Amino acid sequence: MSDTDESAPIDRRRHILRLAAFAAFLLGLFYLVAVARVVDVDDVRATVAATGPVAPLTYVFVSAVLGALFVPGPILAAGSGVLFGPVLGTFVTLGATVGTAVIASLIGRRAGRDSARALLGAARADRLDRQIERGGLWAVVGQRFVPGISDALASYTFGAFGVPLWQMAVGAFIGSVPRAFVYTALGASIGDLSAPLAYTAIGVWCVTAIIGAFAAHRGYRSWRNRDHTPEPTP
Repeated sequence: MSDTDESAPIDRRRHILRLAAFAAFLLGLFYLVAVARVVDVDDVRATVAATGPVAPLTYVFVSAVLGALFVPGPILAAGSGVLFGPVLGTFVTLGATVGTAVIASLIGRRAGRDSARALLGAARADRLDRQIERGGLWAVVGQRFVPGISDALASYTFGAFGVPLWQMAVGAFIGSVPRAFVYTALGASIGDLSAPLAYTAIGVWCVTAIIGAFAAHRGYRSWRNRDHTPEPTP
């Protein structure tokens, strides 16, 4: 048996441990921020408001970082609506959403891409790269339509599997438009949830959830069919 064969199991364990440590870190971060709520969003909103004319840009940056730390996106978007209203607030929310996607993707790529490729093996990793090249952008867009999935967690995962940064940014922008409007509009209407704007936001959310569930089902079936299709022999 060669030295390479003897070292393969050790390398595999190392990659598994690295991915497990990264997953544990994200889980701990999620608990602290999303469950234990160690970050007070009201304090953040007050601090941003105190920056005056640059408050929208400040909120884009702060919200992008907090989103990558698993502060729930709907809460951040609602805060944008409270501070800036439904129109400017929606653009602020979109900017922060793209920022979160880029930050989380970069960290995911740095922390997990090499190990993910090593565990998949060369053949599967190359096949995944081809699938990402063909449909990575729309995978990111589709994920944004599916309710109940953490955008930050999905972005970390996309980064670990090598989705290009431009696909993350463009996909996050396109796919987040409906929800950005929904949660920002609800935040802007917090004082009067019976207002037409609130009803419109709820209607858009329902339509988006239905489209997302359908797209997720169809995308999963398409992915499985491609994955089980035998590679053509040269």
